[in-house]
Amino acid sequence: MKEMTAVQLKQMIQAGEHVHVIDVREDEEVAFGMIPSVIHIKMGDIPERMNELDKNETYIIICRSGVRSEHVCRYLEAHGYDVCNVIDGMLGWDGELV
Repeated sequence: MKEMTAVQLKQMIQAGEHVHVIDVREDEEVAFGMIPSVIHIKMGDIPERMNELDKNETYIIICRSGVRSEHVCRYLEAHGYDVCNVIDGMLGWDGELV
């Protein structure tokens, strides 16, 4: 499975790279803030919503600490999706949200 840190993701976004990020945290977690322009799909909703994703795209998956996103990555990989886990999640997001 591909992996990156939250700082690497932030650098990609700040550099203007076109990225598809999915935040798999619960509603009450994202209420405290999330990265602008990311897609919010709760971990439990992934099985019924993965048909909304394009298998020709790469998706960067983020949660609070990297554990749930790792599980989601493994699940999506098993279904043919190209994914990358943010290993330190939002806890690793350095500073304010972009």
